[in-house]
Amino acid sequence: MIAFLALLAAVAAAGWWRARRRAQEDSLRQARVLSGLREKHTQAIEEHQHQLETLLDSMIEGLIVLDNHGRITLSNRAAEMLFGFSRQMVGGSLLEAVRHHEVAAVAARLGAEAAILDHEIRLEGPPLRVVQVNAVVLRDSAGTGTGSLLVFHDLTRLRELEGARQEFVANVSHELRTPLSLIKSAAETLLDGGKSDATALDRLLKIIDRHADRLTLLIDDLLLLAKLDSGRMELHPEPTALRVATQDVFDDLLRRAAAREVRLENAVPPGLIAQADPDRLRQALSNLVDNGIKYGRIGGVLKVSARALEDRRIEICVRDDGPGIPPEALERVFERFYRVDKARSREQGGTGLGLAIVKHAIQAHGGDVRVESEPGKGAAFYFTLPAAGFGDRSS
Repeated sequence: MIAFLALLAAVAAAGWWRARRRAQEDSLRQARVLSGLREKHTQAIEEHQHQLETLLDSMIEGLIVLDNHGRITLSNRAAEMLFGFSRQMVGGSLLEAVRHHEVAAVAARLGAEAAILDHEIRLEGPPLRVVQVNAVVLRDSAGTGTGSLLVFHDLTRLRELEGARQEFVANVSHELRTPLSLIKSAAETLLDGGKSDATALDRLLKIIDRHADRLTLLIDDLLLLAKLDSGRMELHPEPTALRVATQDVFDDLLRRAAAREVRLENAVPPGLIAQADPDRLRQALSNLVDNGIKYGRIGGVLKVSARALEDRRIEICVRDDGPGIPPEALERVFERFYRVDKARSREQGGTGLGLAIVKHAIQAHGGDVRVESEPGKGAAFYFTLPAAGFGDRSS
């Protein structure tokens, strides 16, 4: 009997150990499953976070998210570049990151206001920037505030374009007003009896004719610039002999050069061929040569030269030996209506758009344009065009 009870005890003990082992194995399997689920969940969160950061970093607008204590919980690359802070500032205060009290003040107002829209601030540079701020309170499903969102839109370029547009309109108005007032004055004089004086009649009609031509030229230049700006100008590139094109321009401006005793020198090598629209090329050359005649030295020399570059481009240079251009004006000479010497420019005539047309016409060919000058040593205007090849064409 004792042996039988011992056997039962042994069997029971073995069953207990087997049950315990199965329970341990089940527990380990469950732990492995839970661990795998946690790992997958962590990976999903990390992937979601990465996708969110990629999405936010692709935004043009700057974005900063704050918690209820004004600490940064999220920011994107645009905001970090705008204010010059790194992502390590996440967790720090807004003021520490942006270093701008007006931005911090906008965020502080969100306690009393649910949203702040279209608030503009100026970020002192360099460079100076104008930024629009839109801010809202973030709330959970129960309506409780959980923080705030600030979005920054850089308006600097837009404000620059608005300023350029206003300046352009003012310049056009001024350029139109001068010839119109002279035409009107001459017409009024004729109506008041000036037509009875043959000498006065001839003089006044010449004034009307000259300034009507000036208005026509201004309008033509404005229309041309509008086409170049919009990309609607159709170019018809073809192999164009640069020496021949230069000589054609010289022939057209020979009388104007003779009036100022300027000698025109065509130093373009024969056989140098550009792939360019002949009309637009001659227009660019004509504007540069005419500019050199007007502002170069009386009795001086205007020289056009060209050379082949290694990247299958051709560089053309129009050089005069006049007084040159002041250093502070070099970056602006290709702006519309910009004049280094306004009084002399209007006395010499022209629309103030010539160099702007040169720049846009050359850029439409895929080339670039620049100017080099030292006061008292003349000015040299350079522009590039694609090369068509080198043949035996000559003037």
